[in-house]
Amino acid sequence: MNINNLINEAINARENAYAPYSKFKVGAAVITQNDNVYTGCNVENASYGGTICAERVAICNAVSSGERSIKAIAIVYDENNFAVPCGICRQFIYEFGAEIDVIMAKMNGEYKIKKISELLPDGFNGDLIN
Repeated sequence: MNINNLINEAINARENAYAPYSKFKVGAAVITQNDNVYTGCNVENASYGGTICAERVAICNAVSSGERSIKAIAIVYDENNFAVPCGICRQFIYEFGAEIDVIMAKMNGEYKIKKISELLPDGFNGDLIN
């Protein structure tokens, strides 16, 4: 997996963000165990609860293409800050594995990586239900 390429895919996806209310554009890219890359951007809605984050869009794109095994997700949102996923996205990512690498990047390509299990300690998924 080339981390810089995955970050660039997230940066490119960010360009398609629909953020007329917050002006806060986010891009994400996931890479699967099959080395396929799927991207997403945030899509806002006037009914704020209808807004969907870039991370979830990227994962939904992967899932809708038949993928279930995610290795990593890269996230970008502005020039100055590392892109950290919100709580809902942390849970959404964790659903697909506690060991997924979350690449939190800045637009300049600088990044840091943490496992989703570090960002969501004691998280849960379907393994606890079955």
